[in-house]
Amino acid sequence: MEYSEEVKNMCRVASNADHGPAPIPEEGKWVKSKEVTDISGLTHGVGWCAPQQGACKLTLNVKDGIIQEALIETIGCSGMTHSAAMASEILPGKTILEALNTDLVCDAINTAMRELFLQIAYGRTQTAFSENGLPVGAGMEDLGKGLRSQIGTMYGTLSKGPRYLEMAEGYVTKIALNEKDEIVGYAFVHLGKMMESIRNGVDPKEALEKASGHYGQYDNAAKYVDPREQ
Repeated sequence: MEYSEEVKNMCRVASNADHGPAPIPEEGKWVKSKEVTDISGLTHGVGWCAPQQGACKLTLNVKDGIIQEALIETIGCSGMTHSAAMASEILPGKTILEALNTDLVCDAINTAMRELFLQIAYGRTQTAFSENGLPVGAGMEDLGKGLRSQIGTMYGTLSKGPRYLEMAEGYVTKIALNEKDEIVGYAFVHLGKMMESIRNGVDPKEALEKASGHYGQYDNAAKYVDPREQ
């Protein structure tokens, strides 16, 4: 190690303030984290690309510094889905430090990894006070029935008003209006449930009917509108 002349000419002054790192909460324990292998926890983070065209929600389950599980959800950019596919192969098996310094292809996914690293390194994970954390596979539970991301897609204009396109319940097929043309409900198809039924041998028409539902004052509406065509 090289020292400047100024440092070489200094006399030594003792320091007794070395008490180690402050403990952080990790999976129900207080840990003085010194090595990357001291880190455990499951948490979520959101990232965005430089032009802010798309965003990524990243979920990681880390055990002893190693990423055991990764859920990558993206929105707003077609190329981002391919980057997410690559990230699902890249992330598991890496330490959180390796993952932070790995090109995850998409700027939004890289940013999400940065935000997660900060949460994990500072003991701000979702499982900070959960004894033993969550098992590998817990990330998939975020997706619910049919393993689909929860997406909300709405569109509106000043001249024509709002259009509900997709809710947490599923793909919106109709919006229900009252006498004042205000939205009072909607009909939807839960695509995850429908595809699951079709995979299990149910006729597609029957599967569509079983996965369909409605919300709000749908039955008593004055008018029904297809939000994609009308």
